[in-house]
Amino acid sequence: MDVLVNNAGTSWFGPTSELDEATFNDLFDGNVRAAYFLVAGIAPRMAERSSGSIINVASMAGQIGLAGGAAYGATKAALSSMARSWAAEFSPSGVRVNAVAAGPVYSTPGKSESTDRLGKTTLLGRGAQVEEIAEVIAFLASDKSSYITGATIAADGGRTAV
Repeated sequence: MDVLVNNAGTSWFGPTSELDEATFNDLFDGNVRAAYFLVAGIAPRMAERSSGSIINVASMAGQIGLAGGAAYGATKAALSSMARSWAAEFSPSGVRVNAVAAGPVYSTPGKSESTDRLGKTTLLGRGAQVEEIAEVIAFLASDKSSYITGATIAADGGRTAV
């Protein structure tokens, strides 16, 4: 395997007191645990070959406080943190590890209203199309980013810039 993109996951937003334990566990299982064990199984083989790229899809929610987003934001902050740690662990062997902190994305049918609302908080005043985030991921997977590792690239319409 040459490239691993940790993109699977789920979200939940709402008052902290309303998040049940099962949903909390699902958030961490899907967003953090799955990525961790995929990397644990794949990165050592990449390191043996001295090549590979791992990209975690994080979120602006992991870098800023969003009301109702404590648990989700924590999972996305964990993905950025793990990217830095995995870069320290695997990059000396030739494996680059980065994260993309995406802003609101029109990716889930039926959630365009929340994407519209969050998109208005970005400097560009809109949510992203899936293709805009995919281009950043493709760049990080390519040799064009051969000197980038341990970074979290903000693809959030400028939301975390100010």
